[in-house]
Amino acid sequence: MDEAQRGSAEGIAVAVVQFAPTDDTVHNRDSVAAFVAVAAGRGAKLVVFPEYSSYFVHPLGDGFVRNAEPMDGPFVGALVAAAREHGVFAVAGLVERTDDKHRFSNTIVAVAPTGDVVATYRKQHLYDAFGAQESEWVVPGAIDAPQTFEAHGITVGMQTCYDLRFPEVTRRLADAGAELVLVPAEWVRGPLKEQHWRTLIAARAIENTLYVAAADHTPPIGVGSSTIVDPMGVALATIGETTGVAVAEVTAERVRAVREVNPALALRRYRVEPID
Repeated sequence: MDEAQRGSAEGIAVAVVQFAPTDDTVHNRDSVAAFVAVAAGRGAKLVVFPEYSSYFVHPLGDGFVRNAEPMDGPFVGALVAAAREHGVFAVAGLVERTDDKHRFSNTIVAVAPTGDVVATYRKQHLYDAFGAQESEWVVPGAIDAPQTFEAHGITVGMQTCYDLRFPEVTRRLADAGAELVLVPAEWVRGPLKEQHWRTLIAARAIENTLYVAAADHTPPIGVGSSTIVDPMGVALATIGETTGVAVAEVTAERVRAVREVNPALALRRYRVEPID
């Protein structure tokens, strides 16, 4: 691990970015670069973007397949360039090309300040709920061992949107050592959906005694309310319904202190195992 990845053991300033990606892939890349600059200017060393940051229209359709990119494509290239220029970790949702001519992968990419891709996550729980059918267009991610990466003394894990409704996903990340879990999302609006979003983010943080940083699209499609929540469930920074950036400090010491007071992970009597 190089010095840029190790960083300080004191903590890290984390930014969540809330915006509405479109079907204009060049505009999306430019937006990501601009938001990284804004977040870095506010002291952030880790910048988290929503799911589907490279391309998005509603509802899902064959445009996603046509605009899917490889990992070495222009979107990841722009993310790499922004991370290098501003010396930050950058994490964003990619519509990734697959061998399936009719479906794509809903992928999260984490890039280090060096420009290296340090972790990827492909969405495991597809949004076949509330009238949607994501599996019609998306290849589900394999149930692999969690990928984590180190950012300035913090162990970071990733999951995506609908995964938030499955507590075992975050628990597996906690078991893998995660102190901060990133949740890029496109949490679609609907009856009680904003309440679910906020409740589930806080629940995943509290029950695993770790930080959760969740980035959503702006309304009218997404619910907004991107937020960073600490291990006691306290919202440290939140964006309402507007486009913008929120920044909060994340420290390993806070995780340790909360786990001393609330040793729920040590006291549990069940483990998480994949079904397949």
